[in-house]
Parts: sequence; C-alpha cells; structure tokens
Amino acid sequence: MSGIVDFAYVLPSGRARVEDLSRSSGLPADQIQRITVTPEWPVLAPGEQPWDLAIQAARTVLDRTGVDRATIGKVVYAGSGEWEPAFWSPAAKAADVLGLREAHCMEVVNFCNSASPALQLACDETASARSEHVLVLLGDRLSQLVDYEDPESKALFNFADAAAAVLVGRQGGEFEILHSQQRTDASWADYYSADREDFVTRVRRRGRRSGLREAYLKNLAELVDLTLDSLGRSREDVARLLVNQTDRTMHEELLANLGIARERSVFNYHRYAHQGPADTFIALADLKAEGRLNAGDLILLCTSGVGFNWGVTAVAYEPKPAAPRAA
Repeated sequence: MSGIVDFAYVLPSGRARVEDLSRSSGLPADQIQRITVTPEWPVLAPGEQPWDLAIQAARTVLDRTGVDRATIGKVVYAGSGEWEPAFWSPAAKAADVLGLREAHCMEVVNFCNSASPALQLACDETASARSEHVLVLLGDRLSQLVDYEDPESKALFNFADAAAAVLVGRQGGEFEILHSQQRTDASWADYYSADREDFVTRVRRRGRRSGLREAYLKNLAELVDLTLDSLGRSREDVARLLVNQTDRTMHEELLANLGIARERSVFNYHRYAHQGPADTFIALADLKAEGRLNAGDLILLCTSGVGFNWGVTAVAYEPKPAAPRAA
C-alpha cells in the first residue's frame, strides 16, 4: 500500500509576541496569551515566503531519501490559496526549483485541513500506479492574514507560519497510509471570509452564530469513529491522535470525549502556536525524533479548516531497519 516515505518541516525566522499584539489591539496581554498559550511564536519574517520554506523542507526529504526525481509524477501544494504572488502556482515553482521535470503540478485549497485531502490525492495517485511518488507541500502565510489591530480578530491571534514537505510513495513508506476521509459542514461557509484593500488580505469573522465548538467536536469525533470502523479497529487501538493546534481546551475536550488519554496526543501550543496544515507533521516529527513511536502504532492525523472542513488520515508506523554500517 501507499505510504509516507519521509517528511520534514521548516520554521520561519520571524517571531510574533503577545506584548506587541497587546499594544496593537488594545487587549490585555493575559487575555491574548490565553488564546496563544505561548508568549511568542514563529512567523514569517519580512521577505520570507511559505513556498520557499516548503522547498527547503522538500530538499531535505529528497536529499535524505535519494529518490530518483524522475519518479515524482505529481507535486501538490496545499493550503489556504492565499500565497503570493496571486494567480500563480507555488507547486510549479517548487517543481522548477527542485528539478522535477516529469511532475504534474497542482494546488489543493482546503485551508488548515488541506493536508488530509492532499494526502488522499497522493495516495490515490500512487496506489493506481499513475505515479511512483507524489510530493506534497504544505505552507501558508496565516500570520499575515490577521488584523492585529482588530480586537474582534483575537481568536486568530495564534496563527503562525511553517511549511512541510511529505513524500508519498507506492512502496517503502515508514508510515503506511491506511485510510483518509474528509467532510464539510457547508452551513458554516460564511462564518469567516477576507477583506482585500490595497493588496492586503485580512480574515474577518462574520456574524455571531454560536455552535462552532460543538460542530468541531461532533464532526471530528464522528470522522474518527468512521475511520476506525473502516479499519475494523477501536478507539483503544489508537496509539497517537494528533490534531491541528488551534485551541488547547477543545483539543483536551476532544480527547476526553473519545476516551483517549492526553498522553496519546501531542500538545505544541506552548512552542509553536497554530502552524496551519503543518501542525500534525510537526507533532509526528517530534514523536519520531524522540523515539516515542513503536512498530505497528496506529496514528490518526486529525485536521480541520474554515469552510468548515474536517479530515482524518490513519497511518501505521512501520520503521525501516537501519542500513548496515561499513566495517
């Protein structure tokens, strides 16, 4: 079956700080930090671009795996669609820079949920043998879409920036992709949208409709159960459940509702805030680097995004034996 051969992430060099947001918004610093959790977090510095960070992550993956670049049949760039310049393909830019001459390039726009449909597309592409490998790039400029002078936008103040690259292959993956499933509750489509003025895009919350928290918990829990049912597994079989780092208390409530111990998830709010579609791969990379994964572990990558969209991708960890050292 198709699987994740390797992946990497890159953080930007800029920093956002609670005290700066407090001055710009007029809100008390402690009120903002209840949302961000951390007093400072990584954001794009002037001149940095998310697609450039994604290319850096892709170089790491390609160099580390040594994969023949001619076998990469598709490059998928996933995110919000708010990348610069407009009317332009970051996937094609990445393919050109990386020398991927045989790849078809495309974008997937599903906001912070975009990793889930992008992985499903990559899995379908490789499983059908249309491509031996697919390169999925995740990157957004979320921090640049927030109006920090608007107190009504405070729920978005934890938006941060990072990029990731995920190489999916027809065989040889350390993380076998078992199942991927998404859903949308279209009734929330108008809850957020953006204003554009003088080439600046700012996301705004529209209206005062209540119930989003409940919708988030309900839809993600149902997708988790549907995914487990499709695999003939149960909640007790989940070794790790990783989610977008958007709201720590909602994360904790989701785990409690599912009966999954907090220790079986990862909480990175205090380190990175919300890194968009890269969140779950940052958490997965940390688990692997720290040796906290075991062969056969069932891992659920749970994502969500405005629209409103939810996705769950189930993977099984199958570590590859280390290459023998020369005598």
